Amino acid sequence: MNMRGFFFAIRFFAGAIAIYSVLIIQSCESPYIKRHTPAKKQEAIVAKSQPRKPAPPQHDSIAIAAVGDIMLGTSYPDSTTLPPDSAINSFKTAIPKLKSADVTFGNLEGTLLDSGDPAHYKLHQKSKAYLFRMPTKYGAVLKNAGFNLLSMANNHVGDFDVKGRKSTMKTLDSLGINYAGLQVKPSAEFELNGIKYGFCSFAPNANTVSILDLKGAARIISDLKQRCDIVIVSFHGGGEGVDFEHVPRAMESYISEKRGDVYAFAHNAIDAGADVILGNGPHVNRAMELYNKRLIAYSLGNFCTYRCVSVAGICGLAPLLKVYINKKGEFLSGRIISMRQAHDKGLVLDTLNRAAIRIRNLTAADFPQSGLNISDTGEITATPQLTPVTASN
Repeated sequence: MNMRGFFFAIRFFAGAIAIYSVLIIQSCESPYIKRHTPAKKQEAIVAKSQPRKPAPPQHDSIAIAAVGDIMLGTSYPDSTTLPPDSAINSFKTAIPKLKSADVTFGNLEGTLLDSGDPAHYKLHQKSKAYLFRMPTKYGAVLKNAGFNLLSMANNHVGDFDVKGRKSTMKTLDSLGINYAGLQVKPSAEFELNGIKYGFCSFAPNANTVSILDLKGAARIISDLKQRCDIVIVSFHGGGEGVDFEHVPRAMESYISEKRGDVYAFAHNAIDAGADVILGNGPHVNRAMELYNKRLIAYSLGNFCTYRCVSVAGICGLAPLLKVYINKKGEFLSGRIISMRQAHDKGLVLDTLNRAAIRIRNLTAADFPQSGLNISDTGEITATPQLTPVTASN
């Protein structure tokens, strides 16, 4: 045998041995391993070679993600006030956090409608710039971002009259997104992971379920609680703008309209059976409070409002609230994830945690015995040394 043949033979046998070794290692059921490996080690080898199954989901607590106003641009009076990417990237920064919850909620500030004229009474308002008509295809953007619960109770749901409301309802129905807040749709019920949810929403505006009728609200909420495990309530109330950050314990008015006593409304709602109260409407953030072990967020401000809503200063603070409750609806913990809006950058994370700090300071000012502790980074816990308020003052 010449030298070339000799080296070829050596490489051949070396390769064969390597392949045989790999086959032995991979074949945990081979007779060789069964003969020469103790039973416990065999089990360990087999277990290690198999893909690990994901742990079953735990449902000891319920996670709710909640944001304030959502308005993805308007096609009225023309398309110059629509985002250039058809709103596809509107929630890009927030999607992982929005989707990591059982229920993901927002206030849909406007209509999903492809064409149509504004409501007659809206044409006589001082500014026609605030008429919100989002293309119906934008509904898929909301769905893809993780939203499965929306409020339609607000002052812009009527911008395009009956046609706008019907189109919005039809679009949300087609996407399987739960919603409520209209007189024709005061509440919704749905089931997720074996938990039955009830939802209702209120506002001081035409065609919505009135925030001013506390007895009527209590009846709707109590009725839902009889059939559902968890009842979530949203309201659109209070004055609007930087002068309305604080929660008065009285009826609020704005541009000569009664906007509700949100403090009395929230306490009345919990007394009737509500488990979580999510407020919106002022376009700024407001305080939070723990009442009868239930969380009240008095306003989550703006979240994703393209172009036509001011995001200057504190109006640009965009909190994403994560709330964890038990199956009785009692508050366990929470977190305010601080984000910001800017017309040139859209929605971005705020490493300075300004939304969380602002809400903490407002909570300390308006509800010094709120029963909550909010950290610099937005973690929310029940204050152990204080007994949460259990009755309206």
